[in-house]
Amino acid sequence: MGSKSNLSSQRARRPLSIFAVLGLCCFFYLLGTWQKSGSGKGDSLALKVNKLTECTILPNLSFESHHNDVAIVETSEPKGKVYKPCDSKYTDYTPCQEQDRAMTFPRENMIYRERHCPAEKEKLRCLIPAPKGYTTPFPWPKSRDYAYYANVPYKSLTVEKAVQNWVQFQGNVFKFPGGGTMFPQGADAYIDELATVIPIKDGSIRTALDTGCGVASWGAYLLKRNVLAMSFAPKDNHEAQVQFALERGVPAVIGVLGTIHLPYPSRAFDIAQCSRCLIPWTSNAGMYLMEVDRVLRPGGYWILSGPPINWKTYYQVWKRSKEDLKAEQREIEELAESLCWEKKYEKGDIAIWRKKVNAESCKRKSSNLCKSNNADDVWYKKMKACKTPFPEVKNKNEVAGGELKKFPARLFAVPPRIAKGYVHGVTTESYQEDNKLWKKHANAYKRINKLIGTTRYRNVMDMNAGLGGFAAALESQKSWVMNVVPTVAKNTLGVIYERGLIGIYHDWCEGFSTYPRTYDLIHANDLFSLYQDKCSLEDILLEMDRILRPEGSVIIRDEVNVLNKVKKIVGGMRWDAKLVDHEDGPLVPQKILVAVKEYWVGSSSDLTSS
Repeated sequence: MGSKSNLSSQRARRPLSIFAVLGLCCFFYLLGTWQKSGSGKGDSLALKVNKLTECTILPNLSFESHHNDVAIVETSEPKGKVYKPCDSKYTDYTPCQEQDRAMTFPRENMIYRERHCPAEKEKLRCLIPAPKGYTTPFPWPKSRDYAYYANVPYKSLTVEKAVQNWVQFQGNVFKFPGGGTMFPQGADAYIDELATVIPIKDGSIRTALDTGCGVASWGAYLLKRNVLAMSFAPKDNHEAQVQFALERGVPAVIGVLGTIHLPYPSRAFDIAQCSRCLIPWTSNAGMYLMEVDRVLRPGGYWILSGPPINWKTYYQVWKRSKEDLKAEQREIEELAESLCWEKKYEKGDIAIWRKKVNAESCKRKSSNLCKSNNADDVWYKKMKACKTPFPEVKNKNEVAGGELKKFPARLFAVPPRIAKGYVHGVTTESYQEDNKLWKKHANAYKRINKLIGTTRYRNVMDMNAGLGGFAAALESQKSWVMNVVPTVAKNTLGVIYERGLIGIYHDWCEGFSTYPRTYDLIHANDLFSLYQDKCSLEDILLEMDRILRPEGSVIIRDEVNVLNKVKKIVGGMRWDAKLVDHEDGPLVPQKILVAVKEYWVGSSSDLTSS
């Protein structure tokens, strides 16, 4: 029996069929994929954690009679090009958050940590390699607590945050004890305290925002309480925070509160928190707290744990004067009142405010209201120090924007934005029809790929999410879906949040704010039709490859003429791809392209392989 590195190099020398990869993958898992790359020695802790009873590692693609292969229409154009691997130094390449480019921008207000994408001539048009020894992450819920070192080979946080219990390095794995800077007793105990004030248990709270999330332990432990947290942190000296979060199977993106709006709609989150996130809430005339107010739904909660809360205990540790911290807290209190927030709790390290349900119930009317009549128009738009006005109400007890049902009822209930006619062209009837359609589509996908709906696909992305029907049809604690609403599509992201799902705005002509290899399954419905006259389909497909894990899967639903172009490109991308008929039969012009990304890693042999 050879070492893993020997076997890896053997399979890196030649392209493998999906069936060969299936066999090898099972072989590796049964013999202990936990071996440290090149050492050939199993790790005892890892072996105990990773006792697998079945080998469902790769997609079991099944093409039934009603999913016939579709012949590709040959044209007189030359064959598609073969894409070579990028240099191994690009293993963790994040196009719009690259350090060298970031350092050319001003430090003021974190401008340099915002999105700065490469010019057209600077784009990499090669395949981002996985690091040597890369292994399929643990299935959820084991992934919450363990990650392979080979997948995220960065130890800095184990040293910098050692006393705060963020992450530990053991053998060839990282262990996440569930600690945090402001919750040394663990995330569970911290959430239990929050639940004495916030109704987390009854379904009232479903969507959460974690600003400056670290390795996202708060979000990780909220998941078992059926709360979905969108976590973000900048790509900074605390290396790979967001990468760790996604490796654990927790929703997260690279992001920062700087000068532009957060890429989320207004009234999106039921709760938001800052746990020693070090965001200067009182600077820029309170602009950052006003942005939290914009994305916090009426009746939602804001949690602050960390400076300046409990300053009497920590002022010496924080190396700040009592007077300075006291003044900062007083200013936060005044800002909160001007935003129509009511303080509900302060004890020890935690303070909690609740946003009023409408403007009629505010103690103090704000004169500094934002003038824009579209609080959801935020992509690359500059933040301003102004308060987003509440939607109008007819009486003081009405919830501005509409009251939401408790989860899971709100998943299929008619969202207030639709019921009130805020989304042009979408009615209650068309919304309900959309749900039926996506249940049908999801069932068809599960017939093609037997692993959809299992823990094998934990991190799922819908690149053109519409009303969130695909994510709703897949809803399960086994997975979560990042619902992306393209900036060139109808703005439906507010509807998605009202359903109790999460998502983000994005322009697919640019790189997504995540590390490579962070999604297990990517779904794209009519995306390439949407973008074919806006930017290169090649660039979108290469970005999909960048963020897709080795042996991850792709489902693309689109018109057959568009998919013929797509399949020609992916033919040179180390994807095993097939074009199959629509579930309603071959006469429907819309088809489905299904693909699996082959396993390969960056190495000298790989750089020369075809």
